[in-house]
Amino acid sequence: MDESFLLEIIYKGEQLKYDAQLRSRGYVHYYAVDLDGITVQFEPDEEGSYRALVTPEQLNDKTNKIDVGLLQALVKKLESLEG
Repeated sequence: MDESFLLEIIYKGEQLKYDAQLRSRGYVHYYAVDLDGITVQFEPDEEGSYRALVTPEQLNDKTNKIDVGLLQALVKKLESLEG
């Protein structure tokens, strides 16, 4: 069952809001976050931290760049939701 919610973070002094979903696939859960039209999947790695997954097709246009710092901030926020 998917659960939708609004993910809010403060990044570089700005409050940002993204549509997100908590999804499950078998016994594993992950988050899908819409970053301005690019759906980034955050799934737990072997150590329990989250990693961001994006397909090359999503980033094939040179204008589609995702700020690595933003991804790190989102991971920190998602991990705080688990705590």
